[in-house]
Amino acid sequence: MRTQDLLSAALKGVSTNTSRSLLTMLGIIIGVGSVVLMSAVGASMQGVILGQISSLGAKSMVIFPGQQEGGPQSIATGFDSLTHADVEQLKKLTTIRSVAPVIFLTGKATFGSEDANPQVLGVTENFFANQNIFADRGRLIEAEDVEGAKSVAVIAPDVESKLFGQTNPVGKRVKVGDNHFTIVGVTKPLGSQFFQNADDRIYVPFSKAKQITGQPYVNYMTMLATSNFDVAFDDVKYLLRFRHNIKNPNDDPKKDDFVVRSSEQASQILGTVSLGLTLFITTIAGISLLVGGIGIMNIMLVSVTERTREIGLRKAIGAKSRDILFQFLAESALLTV
Repeated sequence: MRTQDLLSAALKGVSTNTSRSLLTMLGIIIGVGSVVLMSAVGASMQGVILGQISSLGAKSMVIFPGQQEGGPQSIATGFDSLTHADVEQLKKLTTIRSVAPVIFLTGKATFGSEDANPQVLGVTENFFANQNIFADRGRLIEAEDVEGAKSVAVIAPDVESKLFGQTNPVGKRVKVGDNHFTIVGVTKPLGSQFFQNADDRIYVPFSKAKQITGQPYVNYMTMLATSNFDVAFDDVKYLLRFRHNIKNPNDDPKKDDFVVRSSEQASQILGTVSLGLTLFITTIAGISLLVGGIGIMNIMLVSVTERTREIGLRKAIGAKSRDILFQFLAESALLTV
């Protein structure tokens, strides 16, 4: 059978039962659409997840205080295990380029009749370099601000929008809790890091935050390694274990009263999780495509049964079994296309 005749017969067979053909095609349309949509959703989700840590850089690490399950019970709360003395000792490590401790401040931020509830961080000048945060207007917190415990602040774009609207905030005084700060700069938009909105923050000098809170510990620390990240990672853990009298020869993180996380670790973990989720939802969508294919197979089997007389007539006038087979395959291919 010529190709032209084959396609003509297939088109006639499909158009003879228009409703059935449309319903069969709908199954394939839904299946293919599901695969494409779910694959796109999975890829987008993976991009969002990895974007949470991509801005930190490969040599960045963060230390959080606290006990993991099975950790030492000598620390009452687990959240006061990182002291200011720990910070000073970590600064002496030759494998660490910069250390930036952070203290949280509480209180609503107000300017005139406007108010907001941003995250308020007491930071040193190294914090911005560690987190790849840059000034959009004005300047960032500097060493002189920290040394003098000055009442200055740097705000992020979302805070600027909530409190000042279109007014330039540099030079204005904002109240945070019971304390007033002069705004010296606005950061560039950063988005979210580790699923926290980095654009809804106020930064004040670390020393000023220490005076206000009076707490002898830090809430967390950010650091940058020099050249060999793995060596720096190990140096940090061993130093803190020595200072906190933690015996951990097997490097079991459950025995520590702190948690060290690197951007590379987070990237690997989140990448594995997001890839697994992408494969899972794509597989679920693939089932829809499989169901659509089974629908076409079922319809073609029914079509063969209904058209027994047509098949017999074609064979009686000389059609070969191969020609009959190609005719029905052409019809199913046409439905799929």
